[in-house]
Amino acid sequence: MAEENVIARWRSWAPQLLSILRIVAAFLFLQFGTAKLFAWPGPLMPEGAVPVGSLAGIAGLLESVGGTLLLFGLFTRPVAFIVSGEMAIAYFHGHAPHGFWPVLNGGHPAVLFCFVWLYLSAAGGGLWSLDALRNRRA
Repeated sequence: MAEENVIARWRSWAPQLLSILRIVAAFLFLQFGTAKLFAWPGPLMPEGAVPVGSLAGIAGLLESVGGTLLLFGLFTRPVAFIVSGEMAIAYFHGHAPHGFWPVLNGGHPAVLFCFVWLYLSAAGGGLWSLDALRNRRA
């Protein structure tokens, strides 16, 4: 019976853990965007910061703006859906041509982000999000 209480208590944390997943993933995702656009916290591309009009610049813009919105949980579902698609394109355009295995072609972050964002596009931002705050006030 005590084991059932532990399981029930752990399950009750799902909404908070959803928010933690969103916050941590968005924080990591945002760094990819700022590294492309501003070479901060360090350069991702050999040329440093990339022009905003380039393919990498558009990706950096999506990652920076999308990552910021996801970090705060604002418009989580549509933003997560858009950046999930961006990550799918990034994988198939930039990584898959270099081999099948994501860990070998460098695409494992894109694959993981793609599916985390796809999940959040369905699940929402969790309890600790501006979306949840807006819904409570409405």
